[in-house]
Amino acid sequence: MIYKWKRLGENSLFLMPSIILTITLGIYPLVWMLRYMFYDYAGYGEALFIGLDNFSRLIRDALFWESVRNTFVFAGGKLLLTLPLSLLLAVILNGRLRGSNLLRGIYFMPTVISTAVISVVFYNIFNSYNGMVNTVLMKLHLVSQPVDWLGPKHAMLTVIIVAVWGAVGNYMLLFLAGLQSIPQDLYESASIDGANAGRRFWNITLPMLAPVAQMVIMLAIIASLKGYESIMVITEGGPIGKTEVMYLYLYKLLFPVSTGSPVTQQLGYGSAVGFASAVIVGAVTGLYFFFSRKMNKVY
Repeated sequence: MIYKWKRLGENSLFLMPSIILTITLGIYPLVWMLRYMFYDYAGYGEALFIGLDNFSRLIRDALFWESVRNTFVFAGGKLLLTLPLSLLLAVILNGRLRGSNLLRGIYFMPTVISTAVISVVFYNIFNSYNGMVNTVLMKLHLVSQPVDWLGPKHAMLTVIIVAVWGAVGNYMLLFLAGLQSIPQDLYESASIDGANAGRRFWNITLPMLAPVAQMVIMLAIIASLKGYESIMVITEGGPIGKTEVMYLYLYKLLFPVSTGSPVTQQLGYGSAVGFASAVIVGAVTGLYFFFSRKMNKVY
């Protein structure tokens, strides 16, 4: 018995750093946020208990609901472009292509570069007056005058393109790992039976890749709904709120970045917005889990 207690004590010492970090960085901020959802608190001075007033304000907050709509537009556009492109690149690089290792490194490079750096580079590339995109388009005579890529009409498309460029390499590697785990015997048997490349992809690759695809889609959904860093650098949510997404709106409530911001620091209301945003992301993820179970029955 003494030996068991001694082993338990030793194991607890090994777990202690993880337990302390979990409590400090995970549980304490969550409890802090849950408490201040019911307070009028600006981060300094006295916190005033106001009950459910923050949630009542949230329901009537047009800026928040606009950010929710923009979040789904941004996430939908990013997913529709990123996932097929990642899978296509993975299939191509999984073949006997010369220089495939170099290409994998090139496609994965955006993942390891700072999002802020990437965003500043793309801000200059899409600059309306002297950006590289407009320069190329005008030299090719595809447009007669510069396109306002960061204006109200095209800003969302621009931030989606930047997000896709930054994410596609990461998901490509995950798909590639899944493809390389598929036994080659299956493809050789199918080829002997006369199956062409399309039938091999549809009847072998997709079913065998389904578990990896489910994980990749889940990661992509969560990352897309929570993404805001590149938008903050490129457009700051503008113009006129066209690219304001949920977590950028939350960030501005907690850390107002300029005197021209339409919101001021409000930790109490920000906690309510953070809770609502987490519920929305959780609900979408839950729906995905429900439909992914249906996918398991298909494959």
